[in-house]
Amino acid sequence: MTFRTEIFIPKQEETIAYEDQLLLVGSCFVENMGKKFQETGFQATINPFGTLYNPHSLAQAIERLLNPIPFQPTDLFLHEGVWHSFAHHSRFSHISQEETLRNINEELALGAERLRSARWLMITLGTAWVYRLADSGVVVANCHKLPEKRFIRERMSEDEIVQLFAPLIERLHVINPALQLLMTVSPIRHWKDGAHENQLSKATLLLAIERIQQQCSLVHYFPAYELLMDELRDYRFYAEDMIHPNATTIEFIWEKLTLHYLNREAQQTLKEVEQLNKALQHRSLHPNSEADRKFQHQTAQRIANLQKRYQFLHFNWPINGEASNDENQLPQKKR
Repeated sequence: MTFRTEIFIPKQEETIAYEDQLLLVGSCFVENMGKKFQETGFQATINPFGTLYNPHSLAQAIERLLNPIPFQPTDLFLHEGVWHSFAHHSRFSHISQEETLRNINEELALGAERLRSARWLMITLGTAWVYRLADSGVVVANCHKLPEKRFIRERMSEDEIVQLFAPLIERLHVINPALQLLMTVSPIRHWKDGAHENQLSKATLLLAIERIQQQCSLVHYFPAYELLMDELRDYRFYAEDMIHPNATTIEFIWEKLTLHYLNREAQQTLKEVEQLNKALQHRSLHPNSEADRKFQHQTAQRIANLQKRYQFLHFNWPINGEASNDENQLPQKKR
């Protein structure tokens, strides 16, 4: 007997290799997947503009990565003693204007470089609802807790989303012909929008991605939304807020993603890296014992064998009781 409906994911013609560079942009769901990629040694850059939810802000961010003109002081605004950017998530906000700009422009440069070398761009759309500044009509990526009266709230249409992304994807293909796009709809519900409004929003995003995929052969779709909404139809798969997926769900969706989108060699390498990650967490009860020296020697050999195949892999672990000086670790630092 089967007690759940399973989502069918067709065989993929384009798959991810371990040496592929990845750029992930979008909602907090892409942060979940991006961290999994980084923790397992992939060359992954996550959200150079911070967490973004609506298609308009995401398209603008990608446009800016294609034309990485540094942000200027006039692009920031001061609110309650903190400098913010309407194009960025609040993680860039700071009491120092100089520090805010420095962080923003460093991430812009890194993201622009990665976009031109990336084999995969992963985009997760969160909501079709956008907020416009009432005085200028500019769509903001984040309201930064400003008074609601300063914004006009509206839902983007399917046509508007397609018209934003179709020409943008053509430009991406010209600049980086090897690039493939993997688009998803975040399974995280925007409950503040209201139950019905959230469903309308997600439906709009799904329809828009379907049309974009029909127009652009390099666009692929991963059913993250369907996996949580249909295959994991139970609140035990949610965090305490009953909105966000819990650790079990993130792991389940990660397994589905790697099973269907990594090539065979990458899947095998992933298993090796995951096993090494577990080994590196090991702390011997008897340091410098014969058993401990044997374990360290075997671990060092496994690392050396992996690094011969993938020179970008770096590990930091105690060797003969002393930590390596290598700052690149698994899990890797976020870029």
